[in-house]
Amino acid sequence: MNMLRLHSMDDFNSLPKTKWNIKQPAEGDDREDALATGGLDLIIIPGLGFSKRGDRLGRGKGYYDNYQRRCMETQSGKPYTIALAYKEQICDEVPVSEFDVTIDDVLIGSDGDSG
Repeated sequence: MNMLRLHSMDDFNSLPKTKWNIKQPAEGDDREDALATGGLDLIIIPGLGFSKRGDRLGRGKGYYDNYQRRCMETQSGKPYTIALAYKEQICDEVPVSEFDVTIDDVLIGSDGDSG
């Protein structure tokens, strides 16, 4: 997994979709790699479930954990990481291993009920 530079929303909209309906550069698309040009300050990280202390349950492939480790090896430190979650995704504990990297902050959405 690499984080590549996009120059505009038009640039993003022109990206082809994968079989999972996710826009990403085509194989061989020559774009600027973030780690080669100074790294990242922030990564918004997806997940299936989270603990309030920042543990994350992903899909088991380790893409985001491995990328964060690459960031720590390449730049001056780990980028700040945020997960966006519904309250239903918050658990007391989620299974983790020594390969998992903790999220800095988990932002939990409200249900819109003001009372």
